[in-house]
Amino acid sequence: MEQMEFCLEDIGIDSGSNLSSKSLIWDDFKFIDLFAGIGGIRIAFESVGGKCVFSSEWDDRACETYFANFGEHPEGDITKINTDKIPDFNILLAGFPCQPFSIIGDRTGFNHETQGTLFFDIERILAAKMPLAFMLENVRNLTAHESGRTFKIIIAHLESLGYYVHYKVLNALDFGVPQKRERIIICGFKHDVPFCFPKPVPESEKLSLQDILEPNEDLDEKLWVNDSIRLNRMLRMKKFISTPYITHENVSGSVTPHHFSCALRAGASANYMLINNERRLSAREMLRLQGFPDDFKIVVPYSSIRKQTGNSVAIPVIKAVARQMLKALRHCEEIRDYD
Repeated sequence: MEQMEFCLEDIGIDSGSNLSSKSLIWDDFKFIDLFAGIGGIRIAFESVGGKCVFSSEWDDRACETYFANFGEHPEGDITKINTDKIPDFNILLAGFPCQPFSIIGDRTGFNHETQGTLFFDIERILAAKMPLAFMLENVRNLTAHESGRTFKIIIAHLESLGYYVHYKVLNALDFGVPQKRERIIICGFKHDVPFCFPKPVPESEKLSLQDILEPNEDLDEKLWVNDSIRLNRMLRMKKFISTPYITHENVSGSVTPHHFSCALRAGASANYMLINNERRLSAREMLRLQGFPDDFKIVVPYSSIRKQTGNSVAIPVIKAVARQMLKALRHCEEIRDYD
C-alpha cells in the first residue's frame, strides 16, 4: 500500500540544518508504550532520544521480560486504564493486536465502528490526550481485512481526530536483519509535517543469517531435531542452497530453504523453522532476528521467548521510522512554537 509522500529534502530543507531552540523538545521527548510486549518499540524510540513515561501490557510473561530489561512493570489491561492516569506525552506508540471489527450494517453513528476492539482504546487515549504524533504497527494483512474496510475505518477514525495520517508496508529485510517480515506502519501528526517513510539501508549495512547464528557448540542439545524430522524436511525440499539456511513448512506442505528467516510467529510450532534442517533457532538468535541487542536479558522459558519474539517488532524498522518522524517534527514551524 503506497501513498504520495513529501520529504524535507523534496521541499528544499536540509535535514541537518540548524534548528530553533524551541525544537529542543524533540531532544528529550516523552512517549507511551502501549501493547508493549517485551519493549521492541520502546528500544527503538529510546535510541533517538525518547523517554518512556507509561507502558501497558497484559501478558504476565511478557511483563517479566519487560521488567528485567527496563526496571518497570507495565500497567495491565489497556481496556481498564483510565486516561487520567496516563502522564502527558508527545508521541503514542502501539503495536496493537488486530481484532476483527464488527461493522454494523445499519449503524447509527461513526463512533460505534470501533467499539469492542483494542484499536478503540488507542483512539480513546488519542482523543483524550491529543499528542503531537503517534506510530502504530500491525500485520500487513490488516490492510486486506474484510476487503480493506477495517483499514479504511482505522484511517478514517484517526483522521477524524484531526491527525495527518501516513501509512506504508515495510519489510524488515530492507532494514538490516535477515527476516522477511512485512508490517503496516501508520504514523500520524497533529500538524502537516514534511514526513516520508525511511528508505531501505544499503546492502553493506545488512546482516546475513550467518551474522546472527550462535556457534553450535554453545547451544542446548534440546534444540536439535530427531533424524525423522530432519530427513523428512530434506526429502521435501524444493531446492538446495548453500548453508546456512532456514527452512519452514508452508500451509501446502512445501519446504523451501532461504538465506533469511520468514517472519517469526508467536503461535508457530517449535519445528516451524529449522537451521539447515537440523535444529531450532535459539532464544538469542530469535531476538537477533528482531534486532534486539545481545545484552537483552532472557528470563523466561524457551517457549515464552519464542512467543514474545514472534509478537514483537523488528527494531531496525521502527528505529528508522522513529528517525524520520523526529526529523519531520523538528522542522515543523508549528511544532517549534509548541509551548
